[in-house]
Amino acid sequence: MKTHLPKVNLDERKWHIIDAEGAVLGRLAVQVADILRGKNTPVYTPHLDAGGFVVVINAEKVKVSGKKETDKEFMSYSGWKGGEKYRSVAQVRASQPEELIHHAVKGMVPKNRLGRQLLTKLKVYKGPTHPHAAQMPGALKAAN
Repeated sequence: MKTHLPKVNLDERKWHIIDAEGAVLGRLAVQVADILRGKNTPVYTPHLDAGGFVVVINAEKVKVSGKKETDKEFMSYSGWKGGEKYRSVAQVRASQPEELIHHAVKGMVPKNRLGRQLLTKLKVYKGPTHPHAAQMPGALKAAN
């Protein structure tokens, strides 16, 4: 028995826009990752990029539950001795609110070439405006 391999037409990829205002970070990230992978399409195949593009606006207004705003830390390492830096969610939100959503979605896609390719289709903006109006993205409601 042969496995059916669907043809993925790159020209038919849809653009989706999600407003992150008031949405819980983890639930929003799951929804975005599913769209990027194409799990909402009938041609979903685990090893193919069959998903669409996602534009997330109002990234600075995303919510986190519990005490994560102060207790959760993001670690970065420069590669040098003593080069570890820890930042809380509040500090990341103040300087780079787009990174909160990008980091959460990155943890939910495959850790390989496919995952890196999927993340290029994620566009996150901190305000209500975005430069992708020409692609005519369809509005989606963020999961709460």
